[in-house]
Amino acid sequence: MSLRIENGALVIRDGFTHYPQEQARYRFFPRDLELPTRILLLDGSGTLSFDVLNWLADQGVALARIKWTGEVATVAGGNGYAADPAKLDWQKETRGNPAKRHAFAANLIRLKVVASLDTLERCIPDTRARQMATGKARAAIERLQVEVFPDLNAIFAVEGECASSYFAAWHGLPVHWIGLSRRPVPNDWQCYSGRSSLAVGIKPENRNASHPINAMLNYAYAVKLSQLQIDTIAGGFDPRLGIMHNSHKGTPALVLDFIELERPRVDAKILELVATRKFAAADFIVKDDGVCRLSPQLARAVAILTVQCKPFGLPTTL
Repeated sequence: MSLRIENGALVIRDGFTHYPQEQARYRFFPRDLELPTRILLLDGSGTLSFDVLNWLADQGVALARIKWTGEVATVAGGNGYAADPAKLDWQKETRGNPAKRHAFAANLIRLKVVASLDTLERCIPDTRARQMATGKARAAIERLQVEVFPDLNAIFAVEGECASSYFAAWHGLPVHWIGLSRRPVPNDWQCYSGRSSLAVGIKPENRNASHPINAMLNYAYAVKLSQLQIDTIAGGFDPRLGIMHNSHKGTPALVLDFIELERPRVDAKILELVATRKFAAADFIVKDDGVCRLSPQLARAVAILTVQCKPFGLPTTL
């Protein structure tokens, strides 16, 4: 891609992503009514001049370069950052006001549980465990809609109870395999036993999955997190200033807020894949510590499914 100034106008020539492809070109004049407030360069390569930086600064347009992971590499021009001042003010006000912060978190988790209920009813067989999970979900939805919570921990407690019963309903889901006579897999890979991984030590954790379904979930969540981080920055938010989550060492706390709404949709895609695909041992790589990883081919398939998930959106209010 390239950005340059021609006869006082900003000319942008977009990069190529596939062949054959016609190059897109954009021309913006000073104070142009169609001039964007932010220009985002998504990875790739190319050139721009100092004249471009001066032009952007004069017009108050921010230029941000974003890595393929969704992280901001650099911001130039404008006021020194790519956020929309009105949305940044909303983030600060909502986080700084305990009542608004708790209401935001309760409604966000309510919407997550509503989506989880839909995933349970569409993708999980009707068992006693599913009935218990759907019952808890409906009760939680009502609580989160009408109850005023004293702190975030009370909201997290409701979420935790729903999540525990939600994944318990997955217990026993079969995983279909081919070619096991040539290359067998561990016995516990024949069906789903739980969300936690025991490969990380004594205390079970979700990260560093030891089961294929969990490995696909973790990878899909990571893909969705990168996609959401790009969308969050493009939407004019500061990804580090979360409402419900806290930022540690520059973590995208607001993106961690927004991804809560997306997890049940991602879960549904993985459950559909598990129900319709026969896996081979070569689809997964087991490290010496028992951690399970996806093969490049399977990772690509999971990434495509994840990106195809219709996003909930980036609300300024929920």
